[in-house]
Amino acid sequence: MNKRPYPNNRKGQPESIGDAVKEMLKSFNIEQKFHETNLINSWEQVMGVAIAKRTSKIYIKDKKLYVHLTSAPLRHELNMSKNKILVLLAKEFGSPIVNDVVLL
Repeated sequence: MNKRPYPNNRKGQPESIGDAVKEMLKSFNIEQKFHETNLINSWEQVMGVAIAKRTSKIYIKDKKLYVHLTSAPLRHELNMSKNKILVLLAKEFGSPIVNDVVLL
């Protein structure tokens, strides 16, 4: 009996689960959305508990991170260091996910 070769999208060698997940995200064009969701879920870890407790809402739209804060003094201080926030986020995730931070 003749064996048919693997179709073009199959690989003969096994690959790690991490590589398979990355490839799946790319194939479904949801890689950016995955990274955005990961950023939102790790906001407390990146910025710290004190800032996370004063954050009421956080979302991303058009590559801008919108952060609603309940403390005006904290909003003013973070507004002065937007670039530092962008550097922290890029450092945490290995590449820039958002281009701007909007503090509300």
